[in-house]
Amino acid sequence: MLIESFQNEKIKYLTRLLTDNRFRKKSEVFAVEGQQENERARKFGFEAVEFFICEKIYQEKLPEGKVHLVSEKVYEKTAYRGSSEGIIGIYKTKETDLSSFTPGEHATVIVVEGVEKPGNLGAILRSCEAFGIDALIVSDGKTDFYNPNVIRSSVGCLFGMQVFQADNQQTLEYLQNNSFNIYTTIMDVTAKDLSERDFKQKSAVLFGTEHSGLSDFWAGKGSNTLIPMAGSIDSLNLSNAVAITCYEALRQKKD
Repeated sequence: MLIESFQNEKIKYLTRLLTDNRFRKKSEVFAVEGQQENERARKFGFEAVEFFICEKIYQEKLPEGKVHLVSEKVYEKTAYRGSSEGIIGIYKTKETDLSSFTPGEHATVIVVEGVEKPGNLGAILRSCEAFGIDALIVSDGKTDFYNPNVIRSSVGCLFGMQVFQADNQQTLEYLQNNSFNIYTTIMDVTAKDLSERDFKQKSAVLFGTEHSGLSDFWAGKGSNTLIPMAGSIDSLNLSNAVAITCYEALRQKKD
């Protein structure tokens, strides 16, 4: 049966998943738009619940599982990105508790204390995935990994990364208990150049918000580290700073 009405209960449900953070968390499922993003979700073991597909846009073989066919008008009105290749998949969320992460001997993790924009989190995920970072830890329980803007801006990299949530105290205890070198991005006279830090050892680099940097909680709990700059500004966009750090970690490990 082709769904052609915006008042259809399934369409109302899908719309809430795409727009309501609290509803997503309560339902423990989330929506994924686009062919590449859906392929990556399935590739990395996310369990599909159902799909909404517009056959006039989607040109591939229908995926296995429960499929709802929708009209072009309904799809383009419902989809977060308009005509995003004609497919929206619904998937079950995964556990993000930090205790489930077992780091390797030479693991590198990125910790962000808070990310103010979903697009920034998506860009951070892309850098972490591209440069082989072992995990991303967000020490903010309010962050929604499954926000459609995070999935879109990460181009599905979210699905191939290990991502975890914890508060600051839990994060600190985890890093200490697992013998991580903790590098805090706090600018003071003790801060050393990023390239002087040893990323061949188990390492964690911590970043705060763009607005205020790392909170006072992290003062004195790590080795202060900075990215050298030659210009007149003294800060970078958070996702850019993470990207530079991720590249430096990869560069050292390849040497």
